[in-house]
This record gives sequence, structure tokens and C-alpha cells, in this order.
Amino acid sequence: METYFIFMLAAVGVLVLKSRDQRRRITLLGSHLSNYQIEKLMETLAEGYDRALGEQDPNRQDQVLALMQSHETALASQFRRLAADVARVDSAQVLISTLPLALPQADRLFPSSTFELGKAFDIHARGFERAVENEAGRSPRERAFLLSAEMYLMQHTCHWFCKSRTIASARLLARHKTSHEQVLEAVSPETRRAYRELTGI
Repeated sequence: METYFIFMLAAVGVLVLKSRDQRRRITLLGSHLSNYQIEKLMETLAEGYDRALGEQDPNRQDQVLALMQSHETALASQFRRLAADVARVDSAQVLISTLPLALPQADRLFPSSTFELGKAFDIHARGFERAVENEAGRSPRERAFLLSAEMYLMQHTCHWFCKSRTIASARLLARHKTSHEQVLEAVSPETRRAYRELTGI
């Protein structure tokens, strides 16, 4: 009975510490995101892309996608500034554990199994910029598909930072009906290569 009680106390302690750390991370990220309209822009783009895909006429589809260009440019610009903001935060505050489950102080206990949120955001910012600049000459539909994948991957990183890699992947699957692996295959080769190098995935 005494062993069980000690185990229960330890489990409660772990949950409290994990909850406190996650609240800190959510607050930190939220304080930076609140300075921008990134979430609103992403919502507008997602709705616009869905509307375009629903159009049967290719010309009409291109027209709808053309209306999204100013939002795409704004997203790339604002996210670049967000990435710069986060890069200035003390690196110890923005480490992401590569362990599959959230453990209290995992970033401090296993520093070799971490990466910095700021570096990940720089990868995402470059991914948005490449998609918007479209030097590869992708069609409007292809560019919309690419930018959607880049947005999904960025959302995954945010959830990974706030919670854990497992929860982030589960949310991605639940919200967008696509796996983390599928999203990685859909982003640009440059994003995929840099992301894998940073995260070790």
C-alpha cells in the first residue's frame, strides 16, 4: 500500500510539472503570435484553397487562387518576422524534445535530443517564401497544394513545441486527415531536407 501511494504521488507530481511546462510554452508562443495575424491568414488561405478546389472550371479555379496571392504574401512576410522574434528568445526557453512523449524537463535532462523552435521557424519561413516566390514555376493549384503542406508542417511544429510530437501528429491527422509523413512528402524538397536535418526525423 505504501509503495502504491508513493507511486501515485510521483505520478501526480509528473503531471503537475508537465502541465506547468506546457502552459509556459503555450503562453510564450501565444505572446509572439498575438503580434501578428498569422492564424487568421492561414484560415483565410485554407478556406480559399478549399473553395478553389470545389470549382469545376479550371479558369474559375485559377481566379479564386489568384485572389489568395495577397494573403500568401502577407503570411510569408509576417511569419518571417515571427521567426526573427522567436530567434531572439533565450534558446533554453524554446527547446523542443524529440522524445515521442512529453516528459517534464525533458529538454534539460536530454539536451542532445532537442532542437530550437527558432531554427524550425526559420525553415518554415523559408518554405513559405519559396512557395510565394514560385521560382519553380508551379501552377496556381500546385502552389496552393505546396503552401498548404508548408502550413500544416508549421502547425505541427507549434503543437510539438507546446505539447509533444505524438500529440502534434495526432492533431494533424484529426484536423486535416493527413499524417506527418504525408505532409513531409508534400512540402518542398528544401524544406523537407532542412527539417529532417534539424529534427532527426
